[in-house]
Amino acid sequence: MTATSDVPPRQLAPINPIQQLRAGHLPRRLVQLYVGLALYGASMGLMIQGNLGLDPWDVFHSGITKHVPLSFGTVVIVVSFIVLLAWIPLRQWPGLGTISNAIVIGLVTDLTLATVDRPDALWLRIVFMLAGVVLNALAGALYIGAQFGPGPRDGLMTGLVRRTGLSVRLVRTTLELTVLATGFLLGGAIGIGTVVYALSIGPLVHILLPIFTVRLKRQ
Repeated sequence: MTATSDVPPRQLAPINPIQQLRAGHLPRRLVQLYVGLALYGASMGLMIQGNLGLDPWDVFHSGITKHVPLSFGTVVIVVSFIVLLAWIPLRQWPGLGTISNAIVIGLVTDLTLATVDRPDALWLRIVFMLAGVVLNALAGALYIGAQFGPGPRDGLMTGLVRRTGLSVRLVRTTLELTVLATGFLLGGAIGIGTVVYALSIGPLVHILLPIFTVRLKRQ
């Protein structure tokens, strides 16, 4: 469950949580943040109901649901806060967007699963999967572009990059392969959707993120 491209655009500002709230355009940014997070949860629900494979983090989440009596969205929320604990030794500070990400996406995913039935026809499942990928990219561009801090998983990646000096590409690939392999071993849903997501999410976010990134006031 990640929507960042390999190289963040120059418009994204490296600011702390207090600066994020003082950086101007607050009403627009708040609306954009929560619309993006809601759409992100909906996109995950569509991919789950398409039943053709999930992105690496959601393969991990779906694998966990096979072994605990928790809903998919609840697992997403619990894992988010566990990942946030890893921010402590990395000296990362969560922003409003970080905490909101950890809660809202899981809630909306469960709501989507409760209201959208899984289709039987293969063509509809393909539509669900493709719509989920595109909506995921749009949602990621919206909430990241609002500049209220990275989500728990993206913040883990950027924190490791900063502390280790390794490249974004290497750290991100290692993290995603690790959670993908673990999720697969736990029985998570891998399929063609996993491949489509992996190949398309970076280019899609690369196109959409500059469009929705809000330019902030100078700090």
